[in-house]
Amino acid sequence: MSDESIAAKIESLVAEEHDLRRREESDNKGAEQPETDQQRLRAVEVELDRCWDLLRQRRARAGFDQDPDDARVRDADTVERYLQ
Repeated sequence: MSDESIAAKIESLVAEEHDLRRREESDNKGAEQPETDQQRLRAVEVELDRCWDLLRQRRARAGFDQDPDDARVRDADTVERYLQ
């Protein structure tokens, strides 16, 4: 997967995230967001984290004259447990 394709996937996920958040704000004024939307929003957030992690790995490898194609998508549990 190239940096460009990862960036395109990130853009697509961000657009979906914004759409879900907009729906939450406008459609459900005061009501809870439907559970399916909440689940999808969480899944999108996790996938975004995984994409950003992969992109950072690729850029770091390129910065150290290593093959960026050796970077691998990490599982969600690993990525979600990073310390900030």
